[in-house]
Amino acid sequence: MGRTSTARDRLRDSACELLHTRGYAAVGVAEICVRADVRKGSFYHFFESKQALTIEVIDTHWQAQRTGWRELLTGPEPALERLQRLIAWLVETQRQGWQETGRVDGCLLGNLAIELSNQEAAVQQRLTAAFAEQAELVHAALADGVRDGSVAPGYADRATARAVVAQIEGAVLLAKLAGGVGSLDDLWPHVRRLVTVDPPTDESTGS
Repeated sequence: MGRTSTARDRLRDSACELLHTRGYAAVGVAEICVRADVRKGSFYHFFESKQALTIEVIDTHWQAQRTGWRELLTGPEPALERLQRLIAWLVETQRQGWQETGRVDGCLLGNLAIELSNQEAAVQQRLTAAFAEQAELVHAALADGVRDGSVAPGYADRATARAVVAQIEGAVLLAKLAGGVGSLDDLWPHVRRLVTVDPPTDESTGS
């Protein structure tokens, strides 16, 4: 048997990196092909358009992220601790990227959502579905929190779950705009205020 081609994976991985750091409009098929070391003619063997490749990038990226979200939001700990664990992981991801590159690239899904909010309907649909899944995972954790007493009664609705996701995306966006991750230290205290009645007096401990 012949060697299995990795061209499709290279195209997807290269597009993921370029879309994350540069954005949708700034990246063309030719540049993706150069980065992936794939001839442009071969690109259309795998993808009918840049939009089709972008959809696969979103699906693959969120599939990997979904695993982390599920693992961090489930477990024997009180749900509030699980939610804090998720926030810490997301913040650390941004911090590591900043330490390695000197910039904050933000969230791939959030970046694309802002750039393509009024265009590329098929991409919008995929992004909407990904954020809806995030909200549902948070919603399930909040429901657990009401049962274990770590989340205030009445704070386990889907509107609150969407607000948590919006708080995360907004904080990451502002960190990207500022070019630093210092402001993300406040993310967990703000998220906690969304789901509890009486946050701890010393918010700086993050406990």
